[in-house]
Amino acid sequence: MKPEILLNNLNEALNNHDIEAFLKCFSSNYTSEQPVHPARLFRGKEQVRKNWSTNFKEMPDFRSKILSHINSDNTIWVEWEWNGTRQDASKLHMCGVSIFGIEQDEISWGRLYVEPVQIDGEGIDIAVKEVMQGKKNE
Repeated sequence: MKPEILLNNLNEALNNHDIEAFLKCFSSNYTSEQPVHPARLFRGKEQVRKNWSTNFKEMPDFRSKILSHINSDNTIWVEWEWNGTRQDASKLHMCGVSIFGIEQDEISWGRLYVEPVQIDGEGIDIAVKEVMQGKKNE
């Protein structure tokens, strides 16, 4: 199976809230890491089931959109936009990139860089000052 087909199956399962079809996209020894949140590392499909079953229940209108993707050998890079409304009526809006390793037509590992969209912010000058120079808003 081409990685693009696997990616489309993954996205279709997300939009259909089909946990079983979603899980079929992952190997049993799947490893997930979020490099900017190292404590979120996990291994195995059962955590995938737990996470996404909860998400589907919490957000019946959850939608996933592939903004772009590229395949290189057995690795696929995908840029996502995720939206939904939580049961408390608050909105989810996340964007970012996932990098997936593909082995035997399944996702064997993932590195996720998907974060909540910050609509209101202090702008680039303050962000650079805080992040790169270690200075708080002065």
